[in-house]
Amino acid sequence: MAELYDVMSTLRAVRKLRPDPIPDEVLERVLQAACWAPTGGNTQPWRVVVATSPDVKAKLKEIYAPEWAEYSAGFMKMMAGLPPEQLASWERVVAAGDHLADNLAEVPAILVFCANPAMMAITDAKLDRISMVGGGSVYPAVQNAMLACVEEGLGCTLTTLHCQREDDVKEALGVPDGWGTVALVPIGYPVGKGHGSITRQPPAAMAYRDTFGTAWS
Repeated sequence: MAELYDVMSTLRAVRKLRPDPIPDEVLERVLQAACWAPTGGNTQPWRVVVATSPDVKAKLKEIYAPEWAEYSAGFMKMMAGLPPEQLASWERVVAAGDHLADNLAEVPAILVFCANPAMMAITDAKLDRISMVGGGSVYPAVQNAMLACVEEGLGCTLTTLHCQREDDVKEALGVPDGWGTVALVPIGYPVGKGHGSITRQPPAAMAYRDTFGTAWS
């Protein structure tokens, strides 16, 4: 059990990936981990396209890179007033993101998770807010795959910027009508250290006892 907690507590975004190929047996284990994830009604309303072809990866880079450039420029404008130490930290994150965008076609594999809403029990579809329940039948699979990457020594990161050009992504991957894309996860052996310690809020800040706002501890 301690090993599971170690994997969970070291899953961080790794954006600098080597082009070295990933053996199919390793990819199979990562994909199997995704398949073990729970879904509403056990319907498994998701599929994942494993992009390894240079041509397909090049198309995904053409789609992703300009979206990242626009997003990161706007993000850094928002961070401009931070103290130098905090700003430097975000500059390193953006630099790693730039590296990923520039080299997306060279990473050995890109997992593109897709989902079909018609296969989901979306119980909040009629509520007066943005629907969120459907993601509960997809993102556990993404998480499982990423946890398996840690176990296999693979770096990975989750991005959704490609969704801003979903029609182009679907055309590049041959995704049929009725299916949407929900996550793009580049994976590969890390250039540097890879996964490691993460910074997250603790239960004292994130969890409540019995009623919202009542301190957990």
